[in-house]
Amino acid sequence: MATLNDMTIAILAVDGFEQVELTGPRDRLQAEGARTVLISARSEPIQGMHHDKPGDRFPVDLTFTQAEAEPSVFDGLLLPGGVMNGDEIRMHPKAQDFVRSMLDAGKPVAVICHGPWLLVSANVVRGRTMTSWPSLQDDLRNAGANWVDQEVVVDGSLVSSRKPDDIPAFSKAFIEVLQASRR
Repeated sequence: MATLNDMTIAILAVDGFEQVELTGPRDRLQAEGARTVLISARSEPIQGMHHDKPGDRFPVDLTFTQAEAEPSVFDGLLLPGGVMNGDEIRMHPKAQDFVRSMLDAGKPVAVICHGPWLLVSANVVRGRTMTSWPSLQDDLRNAGANWVDQEVVVDGSLVSSRKPDDIPAFSKAFIEVLQASRR
């Protein structure tokens, strides 16, 4: 039974995202009836990665600067990881604003692997408990987060996870937080 009908989930990514960290959760969200919208810095297709090898290219639905990419029209946000993606996307002020707006509004945000770099740059992790790829633990702690090494962590509307192996638990937790946000 589709439990996320009428929900629209933004996915923010740029070239170099870890492909399975986008497609795994996205496919689960769509199977639950959600509509997903891929938002990026430019309108050309973006490059997925299988760790350090190129994956597929994905068409972009909206750019950060388009009016339709206004956070208020989305019910949730998915941030895939990938070293290159995480390192570049954090430098986009519009992406930082998007994340900040979603969390300020209490909307569900799911972030995995190197995705938390964007949250660090957006200055939204202080006081939160979360996880990530282990090499980000110092960045998160230095930004005021309580970093833990767990498969998935739910802190209010923020869902975080470490790596591709955690995607089933990550997707399940994000769907549960999205369902709870409808009540």
